[in-house]
Amino acid sequence: MTLLNAARDVRERAYAPYSKFKVGAAVRGASGQIYAGCNVENVAYPEGTCAEAGAIALMVASGETELVEVAVIADSPSPVPPCGGCRQKLAEFGRADTPVLLATTGGVTLATTIGELLPGRFDISHMSGNE
Repeated sequence: MTLLNAARDVRERAYAPYSKFKVGAAVRGASGQIYAGCNVENVAYPEGTCAEAGAIALMVASGETELVEVAVIADSPSPVPPCGGCRQKLAEFGRADTPVLLATTGGVTLATTIGELLPGRFDISHMSGNE
């Protein structure tokens, strides 16, 4: 299964009864294993979980801490980028040159990287004494 197909498949299981905006994401760990996640809403909107965060959580729970590729898909006229928080989460586990494929269910795609999504990312080098 390709990374985009994994994201497409898990998107169908998203829990989005309020917005009706289902998102699927998949990340490939350094081992080659694919981890997928979908958005999970809550009636108290800020308490929901993004698809990217779910995929990353599954990767970490499975014992991996490095992602090498990302795919995100949603039913939208144009590819939907990760939110700011998910961009930082992706940057935590991937490198600036890690490929990210953003896609729509209609077949429109946009290839980018974590570095392009989050230029000037915050990382450990910014923390005093942790360089």
